Amino acid sequence: MSVPYELTGRHRQKGRTRQALVEAATRLLAEGAEPTVEDAAVRAGISRTTAYRYFPNQRALLTAAHPQIEHVSLLPSDAPGDPKERLDLVMRAFVRLTLEWEPQLRASLRLSLEPGAEQPLLRGGRAIGWIEDALSPLAPGVDVHRLAIAIRSATGIEALIWLTDIAGLTREEAAETMCWSAQAMLAAAT
Repeated sequence: MSVPYELTGRHRQKGRTRQALVEAATRLLAEGAEPTVEDAAVRAGISRTTAYRYFPNQRALLTAAHPQIEHVSLLPSDAPGDPKERLDLVMRAFVRLTLEWEPQLRASLRLSLEPGAEQPLLRGGRAIGWIEDALSPLAPGVDVHRLAIAIRSATGIEALIWLTDIAGLTREEAAETMCWSAQAMLAAAT
């Protein structure tokens, strides 16, 4: 069994090289490109041969460039008790993250939809947990999980793409529409 290149010798240097390639890919995505391994190598000033030791293909590179957001909750430590206010805080934070990482999320969504994709690049479910956290004070009898799924279906990168690319809204208008949709669903559920 062979040992992956990154796990042999010079760990710090290899970590810096990998990070440089990921950062180059992230910058290229932010500029609207769909970077190949070669593109990231050129941008990072690293040889193509070396770059391919880290990322054998574009999918592996873009997977590494996907945003890593480790928040358990998007609520502040002094979050209010009112579900409507809590949901507004979470949705505004979620929309900010979506807008901030839009190029990477668009690339991940595109790759996730390709025929034969081994696994989805979008890490499903994280936002549902954040929304459930916001809705946790709701009265018994409200299906918080179902409501969180419904709200998530009208928010995030998929909704942003539809609202901007199809409906023609500006990003600011799309952000407000996603927050409004979340509040409308909360009102309908309660």
